[in-house]
Amino acid sequence: MKFLSGRELADFIKERQAHQVRDLRQTMHVQPKLAIVVTIEHPAINVYMRMKQRYGADILIDVDVHRVEQNEVKQLIRRLNDDPSVHGIIVQLPLQDPTQTEEIVNLVNPTKDIDALGKNAVFEPATAMAILWLLAGYDVDLQGKHVVLIGRGRLVGAPLERGLKASGVNVVSVDKNTKDIASVVLDADVIISGAGSPGLLKSDMIKQGAVVVDAGVAGEQGKTSGDLDPAIYEQRDDLTITPRKGGVGPLTVSALFDNVIRATRQAANSD
Repeated sequence: MKFLSGRELADFIKERQAHQVRDLRQTMHVQPKLAIVVTIEHPAINVYMRMKQRYGADILIDVDVHRVEQNEVKQLIRRLNDDPSVHGIIVQLPLQDPTQTEEIVNLVNPTKDIDALGKNAVFEPATAMAILWLLAGYDVDLQGKHVVLIGRGRLVGAPLERGLKASGVNVVSVDKNTKDIASVVLDADVIISGAGSPGLLKSDMIKQGAVVVDAGVAGEQGKTSGDLDPAIYEQRDDLTITPRKGGVGPLTVSALFDNVIRATRQAANSD
């Protein structure tokens, strides 16, 4: 079994980003700042919040977490949009009331929408970017391969599907409405799962020698879980696969901060 460790790649990216931030501070006299808007308590959200705060501290980017009720979010976003000291804004999903998701994410100024959730987003979605970084970092060539995406969510499946198809990759997407998901997945050379459904992907759904990327995150009994059945790690030694921890997650955080750095530089250049 070969592991796709995002943590190892993230260390190299973090070093490069620290130099970039130092240059922004010393040469352009600007201090990058990320604002995260949170409306719900969730174990998976809390894990990623801590990761982002630690990562920001390591490369000297300020990270402010705003925990508010959903009825306060619109006013908060407008204030953050107008604040020149804030360069990136994340609306942490899910919201208390998911029916307002589209309206709220589209309030974020596209030049600060580092999660790329709004309809006019100018940045690449971080998780999709992280998955492509991970595969490229381990020389996994998708051209000529049959790629199956599990899940069509706005954070992983949908942007990844668009990006891969634009690159000419043979990609098929499945979700909870797909009949006989197992037979579709079994044909895949590369499986990328972002369904957020713990244990969804079983060993007998994966063909010999496949590449498997688990980008699913769900909260279960106070812990975060991926889409892969844990038994896969005991039953299969022929796969190239993300580890139980430290796969896509660390690189997703790296990609988010790449977008913060870009947003900061663009704002500084426009002043």
